[in-house]
Amino acid sequence: MPELPEVETVRKVLKKEVLNKKILSASVYWSNIIAYPEVKEFEKKIKNQSILDINRYGKWLMFELNDYYLLSHLRMEGKYFIRNVKDKREKHEHVIFHFSDNTDLRYNDTRKFGKMYLIKKEEVYNVKPLKDLGLEPWDKNLTVDYLKDKFHHKPIKTELLDQSIIVGIGNIYADEILFMGKLNPLKLADTLTKKDYQNIIDNTRNILSKAIENGGTTIKSYTSSEGVHGRFQSELLVHTKKQCPICKNKITKITVGGRGTYYCENCQK
Repeated sequence: MPELPEVETVRKVLKKEVLNKKILSASVYWSNIIAYPEVKEFEKKIKNQSILDINRYGKWLMFELNDYYLLSHLRMEGKYFIRNVKDKREKHEHVIFHFSDNTDLRYNDTRKFGKMYLIKKEEVYNVKPLKDLGLEPWDKNLTVDYLKDKFHHKPIKTELLDQSIIVGIGNIYADEILFMGKLNPLKLADTLTKKDYQNIIDNTRNILSKAIENGGTTIKSYTSSEGVHGRFQSELLVHTKKQCPICKNKITKITVGGRGTYYCENCQK
């Protein structure tokens, strides 16, 4: 699943391709992708809207239109492609935005898990899905006291994946953050020290920033728009690795909260 750095990479690529383009119409071929409003209303409201900007909140792409925000979550395998309006529709192109310059923005999703919302600008942060999300990693309000208040009596790996606390961290980067902080993924989040909390904040920011610089991580099916591949997989220290880069012990893989989790039993006691 694309995490914050991958979504940020997609945002940057798309912004170069579709900024200021006018949407003449939209065609929805898999209705479950449109979470709000109903498909017919979605297709009606998005007509003649222009893409003024593309922002991001956590793992959500935010297409700023004249009157609305189009929110898009890629989930497992969502991708965007630019095509000529005359190009044949591919099997997994489930939502297509037709522009006035005879090009399309096509949402491709093999698993069909992606979601889109079309929400009035003034309401976007006050209704779902954004209203339930936590802080961006670089938010000045992300502090030791904030984490002490938000973290519960659960494994720290589980809490790092909770999007209502910090947005954008997924399975890959949670493993890397915990490794850099020498924290066992099963350690209960509400038992950490102030130093541990600060390490989580610092490592989250450092690792995600470096991943963004490298275009994200390409693992399994992820690529950004038009096949732009991330390079951060070469920087991973523990996720999917066999040997710890520090102590050379074997990396252990367990399941935490249903997610495959990699850690070093020696360095992360």
